[in-house]
Amino acid sequence: MRSRIPNEMRLAYGKNRLFPPPPRRLADSNRRTRLCRPLPNLSAKAPVGGMVSALPGTSEGVTAAAYLPERLSLPQLREAVQGCRGCDLYRNATQAVFGEGARHADVMLVGEQPGDKEDLAGRPFVGPAGRLLDQALEEAGIDRTQTYVTNAVKHFKWQARGKRRIHQKPSWSESVACRPWLEAELAVVEPRVVVCLGATAAQSLLGRDFRVTQHRGELLESPLAEHVVATVHPSSILRQQDEASRQAELAAFVDNLRVVAALL
Repeated sequence: MRSRIPNEMRLAYGKNRLFPPPPRRLADSNRRTRLCRPLPNLSAKAPVGGMVSALPGTSEGVTAAAYLPERLSLPQLREAVQGCRGCDLYRNATQAVFGEGARHADVMLVGEQPGDKEDLAGRPFVGPAGRLLDQALEEAGIDRTQTYVTNAVKHFKWQARGKRRIHQKPSWSESVACRPWLEAELAVVEPRVVVCLGATAAQSLLGRDFRVTQHRGELLESPLAEHVVATVHPSSILRQQDEASRQAELAAFVDNLRVVAALL
């Protein structure tokens, strides 16, 4: 029988508010590292004006919580996200890019945000980084069609450079604002393994102080799922200065994904 998502992440809908049930005790494991805090519940419906309280240290209190559909299902979430105004990133994006993949995938891969190609196509991980992810998953023995891929932030943040749209890293407040969509995806898909690709995804889910460089490829204890692994974003491999460095980073990335494959 497949593992269900921990109670901390199970969201029951009613009376215009999302209520988390009582927490459960996490199982002890010598293979995991105890360092991840529970995911904050940012999914309470916003009061009039579409605002909820921000996390400490954030400059804005806007979130996507007010735009969640009444019934949490992937089709309804995918439709509702197009109307999200939880932050200002929608203003310059072509569309919101929601996650896609198997409805009850064992593995959920979470990246940073859609890139230029994803923004135009409306699908996650279809650009160069996505192709490299496909290659790495295949080498690690993971079938991408049996995974669910998404991003911590659903709109493309960019700046113009000539005719090109150049990626800009989302701010902490933008990640916080978008987190209700990711919480909802976790609640619906209920993956056994969550893979955080890069710092933005890892810090959004595991805490602002989390460092991928210190815990890359480790099994992390968290209420997010039965297993959590953090590694680099494939785009960081593409940014390496020479081919030797790219091949070395790709090999390390595949090794991290083999940790995931061994859990399936």
